[in-house]
Amino acid sequence: MMKTLQGRTAVLTGAASGFGLELARLCAGLGMKIVMADVQQDALDRAAAEVAALGQPNGAEVLAFRLDVSKAEQVEALGAATLARFGAPHLVFNNAGVGIGGLIWEHSRADWEWTIGVNLMGVAHGVRVFTPMMLTAAKADPAWEGHIVNTASMAGLVNMPNMGAYNVSKHAVVSLSETLYQDLRLVTEQVSASVLCPYFVPTGIHQSERVRPGDLSATAPTRSQLVGQAMAAKAVTSGKVSAAEVAQKVVDAVLAGQFYIYSHPQAVSIVGTRAEDIVRSRNPSDPFAERPEVGERLRQALKG
Repeated sequence: MMKTLQGRTAVLTGAASGFGLELARLCAGLGMKIVMADVQQDALDRAAAEVAALGQPNGAEVLAFRLDVSKAEQVEALGAATLARFGAPHLVFNNAGVGIGGLIWEHSRADWEWTIGVNLMGVAHGVRVFTPMMLTAAKADPAWEGHIVNTASMAGLVNMPNMGAYNVSKHAVVSLSETLYQDLRLVTEQVSASVLCPYFVPTGIHQSERVRPGDLSATAPTRSQLVGQAMAAKAVTSGKVSAAEVAQKVVDAVLAGQFYIYSHPQAVSIVGTRAEDIVRSRNPSDPFAERPEVGERLRQALKG
């Protein structure tokens, strides 16, 4: 676990909005140096200017870096820029992500490439680029501490219907993060990892299509995709837990050495049901068992 974040360096992807921006604000208040990376240049510029002004008394040191996390060479460039400016980062928040809905067989090849590219490979690239430099720093200084937080989702622990590609990408991030945690324990006590599994929090992820690259543009949406978009927008925008509250949970978890970070701890009960299904070799339980009206609404919408 990290004893303090003050005076240390943080790298955050997806830093122009949602969890990334809120965590950048917290990091500035803690006196950290901050690398803010995002795919949206205009939003990134605004966010970086705001965060730079938050640090006291002379403002926070902020490096803004535009990148698409699905591109390996761009994450490698982010790593090089971070190392040159601040040295090895102490906190890495692999947070950039996109959302997509629809029946799993209706996802196009472009849907899969975009979702897996950002949600999974973006995290994989971050782990591949930053972990070695953190381990090098730890080896050189017995007092050095580092932590990596990867953003997954409750969709990485359960499988809600009509969210196929998203579920797959987030389950993979949970697996990657658990493996990272175990692998780090084999080689160091100075660097550790956590996985963030938020439920429905107002972050703007339901508007992900706005940052979809042209070479992976969407085809005309199917009925299930339109239904998924509408239901996701309603669930996300009506969330009662704020992105700022989740960011605070991340900071608290890093300082406590906590691996699993939940925005809605009460929702973990459905994870327990899924685990019991697996242990008992039961067919998957109805994920809407506690809210059958939601499942019925989805069935009726898909039947048209």
